[in-house]
Amino acid sequence: MKKFKKHTPEQIVGKLDQAAKLKAEGKTNADVARDLKVSEATLHRWQKTYGQMDRAGARELKALRDENDRFKKLLGEAELDKAAYKELAEGKF
Repeated sequence: MKKFKKHTPEQIVGKLDQAAKLKAEGKTNADVARDLKVSEATLHRWQKTYGQMDRAGARELKALRDENDRFKKLLGEAELDKAAYKELAEGKF
């Protein structure tokens, strides 16, 4: 079974730049995906997600997603604490 490689947003934007150059040369989506060593579905998803983004924008997007994940984790922990305090206040041990 093939191991999956996780690309960074900067790498994805770089590969999308390569894809644009290859398409300008007249290659098909299948040829472009083969040259980039990704599937056509992955290439399409990258184009939908990152579109015409530059490397700085991709880096900022990754930072915002990481920050959002951290905030979601903190919120989840706060909700658990709140539920525990509520149970203590009601006398349910």
